[in-house]
Amino acid sequence: MKPDPTKFLPLLPASLHILLALSAGELHGYAIMQEVARQSGGQYKLGPGTLYDNLQRLTTQGLVEEAGAREGDDDPRRRYYRLGALGRGVLSAEVERMEAIVHAAKLRLARTKFGRA
Repeated sequence: MKPDPTKFLPLLPASLHILLALSAGELHGYAIMQEVARQSGGQYKLGPGTLYDNLQRLTTQGLVEEAGAREGDDDPRRRYYRLGALGRGVLSAEVERMEAIVHAAKLRLARTKFGRA
């Protein structure tokens, strides 16, 4: 039986950003940090400790897989990571959850704007 992606929700901000960064393909740790900064417009930055603690937890949970080193990479110590099938399902469920929250918030704000609380 497949794990229920909603059991992993809500995601911590660092986990959400890491899964989102990996949704485009395999990346090594430093590239993940750069992608997180890029996708957040520089508003969210991951330090190495936060990144690798979260990668270890996400890997243990089966959301992220270690892809190993790449042949021809200039740094043989560099490890690559990829989003697993469960991780993709969890990311999708989290996006749906967040969309529902944003929708509810917009409705509430629209009512408040017109004097209806």
